[in-house]
Amino acid sequence: MAPRAALLLAALALPLLLAAAPPASSDPGPAATGVFQVHRKFPPGGGGNIAALRAHDGCRHGRLLAAADVPLGGLGLPTDTGLYYTEIKLGTPPRTYYVQVDTGSDILWVNCISCDRCPRKSGLGLDLTLYDPKASSTGSEVSCDQGFCAATYGGKLPGCSANVPCEYKVVYGDGSSTTGFFITDTLQFDQVTGDGQTQPGNGSVTFGCGAQQGGDLGNSNQALDGIIGFGQANTSMLSQLAAAGKVKKIFSHCLDTIKGGGIFAIGNVVQPKVKTTPLIADMPHYNVNLKSIDVGGTALQLPADVFKTGEKKGTIIDSGTTLTYLPELIFKEVMLAVFKKHQDITFHDVQSFLCFQYSGSVDDGFPTITFHFEDDLALHVYPHEYFFANGNDMYCVGFQNGGSQSKDGKDIVLMGDLVLSNKLVVYDLENQVIGWTDYNCSSSIKVKDDKTGAVHTVNSHDISSSSSSGWRFQWHKSLVLLLVTVVCSYLIC
Repeated sequence: MAPRAALLLAALALPLLLAAAPPASSDPGPAATGVFQVHRKFPPGGGGNIAALRAHDGCRHGRLLAAADVPLGGLGLPTDTGLYYTEIKLGTPPRTYYVQVDTGSDILWVNCISCDRCPRKSGLGLDLTLYDPKASSTGSEVSCDQGFCAATYGGKLPGCSANVPCEYKVVYGDGSSTTGFFITDTLQFDQVTGDGQTQPGNGSVTFGCGAQQGGDLGNSNQALDGIIGFGQANTSMLSQLAAAGKVKKIFSHCLDTIKGGGIFAIGNVVQPKVKTTPLIADMPHYNVNLKSIDVGGTALQLPADVFKTGEKKGTIIDSGTTLTYLPELIFKEVMLAVFKKHQDITFHDVQSFLCFQYSGSVDDGFPTITFHFEDDLALHVYPHEYFFANGNDMYCVGFQNGGSQSKDGKDIVLMGDLVLSNKLVVYDLENQVIGWTDYNCSSSIKVKDDKTGAVHTVNSHDISSSSSSGWRFQWHKSLVLLLVTVVCSYLIC
């Protein structure tokens, strides 16, 4: 083994760590399109205290792997784990809540007026609001004998009787917990009726009212009002609105790490065209079949079973995770290939991250890594997407050894935000496929109204400078979340 290869392997040995819905209405009425504004919690280019990335993914990864053990298949995450948050309005009259946007959880929940240990202030500079069921004229508690509760838990709960609330309790692997009960109320948003045109709209959703939070959920440092989950379960807001005929069960995101902001949309994207790969059935997360990896056009020689899907194995697409985690064997082979032409580089341990000095363009000096998935779908990851800047001419590696973070996750490929950025990623739950394409997330996409045939242009946004709280923290970028859905033919588009 060459001396530099031995040194690289020694560096790689460091403890690296970057971190069933209510029945559809027989007459759903006019479908809606809507706008939510989504802000980013972490900097797209790293920098500052990069240990925040490590803490974020540490909590996120443990809970992701434990999600199958909780009653609702992954009920939300503590407040330091979501990368993006959006402003929504609930109740009548409507009140504003800031909730994390998360593709790995399955319900919308907010902190309740009766909550114990719920933070009243946020270190993010946001004014937090506790939901009060009695203050909303359209709010009502969900009892344990109602259809939503029975569908959620797979049948009627023991000891259930009329007027007993449908409760939930989730305890995560790191000791964080959330306990509360379900409420049905009005979710309000801005309907998209044409290119850049909106009008008020709403839909009825059932969501969690958090009565007690423990662990990190009670921490005010990066606290928010709750979580909005975009998972596959029937309890998600997306599934409920789809069951009511208000939205297509398709969503997409385009995260812009160059200018900040981007797009998060619900609806059928017709431009750009996106190639897809099947989602693996009966899995709690967005699992796909990874077939091979090449670096700079050369395929890595890896055992055939290294990508096999099974219990605590396989590949998960998760925009809520910051970095990408690879099994140790894959991680070492990828890193050896990446640095093959850079034998003179000296590695530094910066807050337990593998970092190095480099004065040139990383895109010019390092190879592209390509992940190949079932049905010939490729994910191209460029050097600026698997490295992140951390000061002048200092770069750190965004791929991590999964075995160094979680014993249970040592055989899982977990692909996070950095490798998904600057790509349009489409989650088509109606056809059970996921796909992506390289894209300029500062531009726009076109989404079709399948009922009228109208096609709307959805532009990117960066609204971090217009936060309602006056917040100007530089690394918190933003998105617009657009609910681009079926619009009845009598609406003007």
